[in-house]
This record gives sequence, structure tokens and C-alpha cells, in this order.
Amino acid sequence: MLYFSKLKIVFIIILSLFFTLIASSNLLNFNNKFLDNKINLGLDLQGGSYLLLEIDNTPVIEQRLQNFTITVRNHFKKKGIRIKNLKLENQKIIFSVDNRYKQKILDDFNDKESEINLYYPRFKSHQFEILEEKNFFVVNYSKQGIVELKTSSQDQALEIVRRRIDEIGTNEPNILKRGNDRILVELPGLDDPMRIKSLLGKTANLTFRFVTNDNEDSFGAEKLQFEDGSDEAIVSKRIIMSGDNLLDAQPRMDNQTNETIVSFTLDRVGAKRFGKATATGIGKQLAIVLDGKIISAPVIRDTIASGSGQISGGFTFQSATDLALLLRSGALPAPLNIIEERTVGPDLGKDSIRAGIIALIIGFILVILFILFKYKLFGLITNITLVINLIILLGILTLFEATLTLPGIAGIILTVGMAVDANVLIFERIKEELKNEKNNLLAFDSGYTKSRTAIIDANITTLLAAIILFFMGSGPIKGFSLTLGIGIFTTLFSVYFIARLLTVLYVSKNKNKEKLI
Repeated sequence: MLYFSKLKIVFIIILSLFFTLIASSNLLNFNNKFLDNKINLGLDLQGGSYLLLEIDNTPVIEQRLQNFTITVRNHFKKKGIRIKNLKLENQKIIFSVDNRYKQKILDDFNDKESEINLYYPRFKSHQFEILEEKNFFVVNYSKQGIVELKTSSQDQALEIVRRRIDEIGTNEPNILKRGNDRILVELPGLDDPMRIKSLLGKTANLTFRFVTNDNEDSFGAEKLQFEDGSDEAIVSKRIIMSGDNLLDAQPRMDNQTNETIVSFTLDRVGAKRFGKATATGIGKQLAIVLDGKIISAPVIRDTIASGSGQISGGFTFQSATDLALLLRSGALPAPLNIIEERTVGPDLGKDSIRAGIIALIIGFILVILFILFKYKLFGLITNITLVINLIILLGILTLFEATLTLPGIAGIILTVGMAVDANVLIFERIKEELKNEKNNLLAFDSGYTKSRTAIIDANITTLLAAIILFFMGSGPIKGFSLTLGIGIFTTLFSVYFIARLLTVLYVSKNKNKEKLI
């Protein structure tokens, strides 16, 4: 029936006023944390930088295979089985054995109790494929293993990228997965991405190693270049300590030399290793290596057992800040390559906002004029409802501090069209009911009741499409589906509560009028 209780009327008014107040925070500044929320503008509206990063998993695969090569060698050595020609080639471990050991090796690889068993405990699927070719065994990653490794690398890289960007304080970054080896980074408001690119382009793999004078180091040695390209040094492959042992790193000014340095604090394990290494290495140079290049190589003068130290290397305060940031956020599991880069200037963003608002205003005005011409007073009710519908929609987006993009504006415009469509269906149905029903109250009630099924079915169908777009789509598609999905709920609320309430108030006072619509 066309009836609203006082409680329901109060609820509708309070809810409408509440979202009006929330939406107004985008135009007014309130000294209130609750009313401090605002709609964020997306990259296409605000301007900023877009980076698509690809994870290079080749070094990770080779490192894992190298580690597994050592495991295989040691495992069979313990069992008295001599494997020959063990090598890593084209991401494959290749080795040969005598015929008498072939079955024994196969059994070991497939024995769940063996340390070289290659089954995932959860999925019961091979991480590696073991192929027997004559007297050779070939071990390489299976498709399942590659997928698992890429997924793991992507998850780790995503977290590290987020930490680095958050440390800089970029406003509302959007960091998303793409496939299983790419990461999308959107940075609204940032029109100079050089620093971000520099930070994301570094793996930040930090190691502390001794400088050696010859190539006869028992752990092996390699020649590395200083970061500034000034010199080279032969460095032991033995890693005394890695960046994993760092608890904190901060840029500082050395009071004695007035030089910018990076001070660091170690965890308990790192402090113990560092103290032992400096105690036995007094007089030696300790190379601090970042991503294969020597940052500095100071001479150890005394034992450092405090669990803290410093890195010097002719830093500016900015470069020291960035290095400290990289060390704090941790090393990437694999190198990142920038495969796509776009920069949207703020002027272009303003043009997009202007164009979107103009399109919304023009569409809104045309709809208002049509409805007024078609349904007169009830058209006015519809137009008031449309305005309240938009305010509630903007209020919800503001409440959750959603990011608005051009496709999001398109979703709002579509919401206007759907709201009008619902009202047209109702009013046309009421016209049909008035032809057979003389009682205006009953005709209006029947019109709302009988048109409900068609309206709800249409909106549910659209909502399902919006949900699919949200979960299957990305970026702009998500923005469109989000505003459209929220718009469906605000439309149903405005049509069946606000518009219906205004209609009831008018019809109740003019129930004996011959022609209401």
C-alpha cells in the first residue's frame, strides 16, 4: 500500500541528510576527522605516472637450481654414490651415474622421506621433472614449479614495492598484480617518476664481504666495481652478513667528518656475525656490496660488537635517504624491469574532469527536461529524486574514499539513465492502471507493485554484470563497475523510498483529482 510510517519517513530523511553531509566534505573543509573523507581522483583525472613492471625470474630459477645442485651432490655423497659431470646448463641440472646406481637414484627422488624428494606436501605435484636419458639424469622445473615460483616472487615483490612507495609518501598509490609476473603501479599526482623508477629498479641485495688480495680464497672470489666506477676490487664470495639481518637504516650526518652516512642496526644474529667478523678481520677491508657493486670498503679498525654500524660513500642526503629506504624495505626477490611507462600531466587530467562534468551536466539537463515535459509534476519529483540519488552515490564513494576515474564518471552517468528508466516504467504502469481503476490511490499502488519485478530483474542483471567486471576486469574497468554497482543500490533506494514517499504525499492530498498523471 501507499503508506509510510513516521519511523520510515524519519529514517529516509536522516539517511539522505547523512550522505549529503558526507558528500559535501568534497567541497567544504570540516575540522572533523569523520567528515575529512574525500573522493580521490584517479590517474586519468589528477595526472600522474603509470608504470608496468615485469619480474625477471631467470636469476631466481638459476639460484634455486644452483642450491639444489649442492643438495643433490651432498645427498648422494653421503650415500656413497658418485655422480659425475654434474653441471647447470640452460636451467637444467645434468649429471651422470654408473648403471648400477640408476634405480637407486630414481627411488631416492621419489621417496617422500628423502631430503631430495620433490613433491609439494600440499598439492602432491612435482616441483621438478626428472628425466632419464641413457646414463644421464636431467632435472628441471616443471610447469607447476615455474608457476609456484613466479607466484611466490610476485607476492614478495608486490610487498617490497608497496613498502618502498609508502616510505616515500606518495598519495594514494595503486599497486596491483598483472598476470603472474607483472606489477602495475599507478601514482596519481606524481608527474616526475625518475626517483620512483630509480628505487624500483634496484633489487637492493646487500651483502658484507671481505676484500681479498688474490684469487686463492677458499670460498672463491670475484672482481667487483665500485658504484662510482672509480676502481675495482677482488671480493670474497663468502657472505659475512646480508641485508636480511638489518633491523633499521636511517640517513645521518657524521659529526666528525660532516659527511652524510647511512647508519644501520642489526638483529641478534647479524650483530653476532658482524662482531665475530670484525674481531677476526682487524686491518682488512670490509666491502659493502649492493646489487653487485661496492658502495664502500672501509678498513676494520676495531671490533664492532654493538650491533650497529654505518655506511659511507660520498652520499648526498637524498641518495643516503634512498639507500636507507631500500635497506629498510628489503631486497626484491628478483630484478624488476619497466616495460611500459606513461605520464599523464595535470592539465590533461583537468581537461578530462571538465569533459566528464560537462557530459554529466548535459546528460542530466536533457533527462530533466524530458521528464518534466513527459510527466509534469511527477517529472519534478523524479528530478528531485535524481539529485538526491547522485548525492547519496557521491556520499558513499566519499565515505569509503574511493578513487574516481573517467570510467567511474561514465558509471555515474549510466546510473542517472537507469534511475530515469525505473521511474518511466513505474509511471507508464500507473497510466495503464488508471485506465481500469478509478481510485487513484489503488492505481498508484498497483503501478509501483506491478512494475517492481521488471525493475528489480533489470537491476539485478546489471549488478551481476558489474560484479563480473569488478572481479575479472582491472584498473578503469573496476572503477566503472564499482560506481555502477553502488549506483544500482542508490537507484533502488531513491525510487522505492524517496520518489515513492514524495509521490505518496502528493497523491494522498489529491486523491480525488481526476487526472494526476
